Amino acid sequence: MIQKLFPLDKNYILRQAQFALEEELLDQMVYELKRSYTYLYNPLKLMDSTYAVILDGFEFPTDRIRMIYRQLCGVYRYQQQDNQLELLFDGKSHFDKFKEEWEAAFISMIRQLGQNEQYVKTMLRMTLLFDTESRAEWAENHCKAFINQHFGIRVVKRHGELFLKVS
Repeated sequence: MIQKLFPLDKNYILRQAQFALEEELLDQMVYELKRSYTYLYNPLKLMDSTYAVILDGFEFPTDRIRMIYRQLCGVYRYQQQDNQLELLFDGKSHFDKFKEEWEAAFISMIRQLGQNEQYVKTMLRMTLLFDTESRAEWAENHCKAFINQHFGIRVVKRHGELFLKVS
């Protein structure tokens, strides 16, 4: 079991805020994906079979897009390296403040990513144009690599999770 040394650390509160908004922001992610597709590939909004499937599609396995969401959560936490809580004088809790900041930053991130054709294509293969599990797995890995490259992050995997031993 992993024990938290500082339960009021900014990163723990931020992670809780990110997971509280997960379902809502997954829907926002799909909406922005549809918007990005329209902007990049169909600016005249001409209706064809692919565009109709993309606009009308809401049924797809969410486990792949959830992994991309969690990767973006990690990127944001990595970018927000200061782990000191600030004093709030407006009566809000840190949890509420982090929820607002994360939502704004997340929408900004996915809009920025949505300007890249590579991101839009891979996300569509995992979600709205899902056909086979193997193609979705390939698209997920490709999307993760693209996100890491886009944000300049290098992930080095070690031997699993590191557990804290408390005596």
